[in-house]
Amino acid sequence: MKLIAGLGNPGRKYKKTRHNVGFMFVDQLVSDLGGRFTADKALNCESAVIKHSGYDLIIIKPQTYMNLSGQAVAAVKDYYRIDIGDILIVYDDMELPGGKVRIRRSGSSGGHKGMQSIIDELGTEAIKRLRIGIGREPGLDACQYVLSKFSKSEAETLKEIISNAKEIIDCYLFDSFDNFMGKYN
Repeated sequence: MKLIAGLGNPGRKYKKTRHNVGFMFVDQLVSDLGGRFTADKALNCESAVIKHSGYDLIIIKPQTYMNLSGQAVAAVKDYYRIDIGDILIVYDDMELPGGKVRIRRSGSSGGHKGMQSIIDELGTEAIKRLRIGIGREPGLDACQYVLSKFSKSEAETLKEIISNAKEIIDCYLFDSFDNFMGKYN
């Protein structure tokens, strides 16, 4: 089984904010795969279990708020006995220009508190991740920026990435990780 976790904050207030890019990505993916999220209070997430082209996928949206995302990821990993190598985290990255995608096999959190929570809970930096650039606005507080909504042009750029969620994940599933990185980096 493979675990794909999109990071974000639950609740209407945060729905279309920059920090919820991970949620947006997995929402599109689950829709494209014909699945549906259901609440899983015991594992602190919304989850969709989907069989896709021979793969069993569990796709989650942690409901712990961003800074505690690791609690839900660890709970799902342990419950389904998922190997660390079969986990992919999807989240926003202010250090990347808006609309850029970067894939890494491992590394530090780069200051992203949701990713740091996952690293802390799983006890390793060797966690695959797909980072979606949201850019940065000079002079604006980082917290204020990530919790703000996208401009119209930013939303259009993001829409192009999100609409390709299934294609991106198919590449992750059916190609080597090096080829996956090479195609999108």
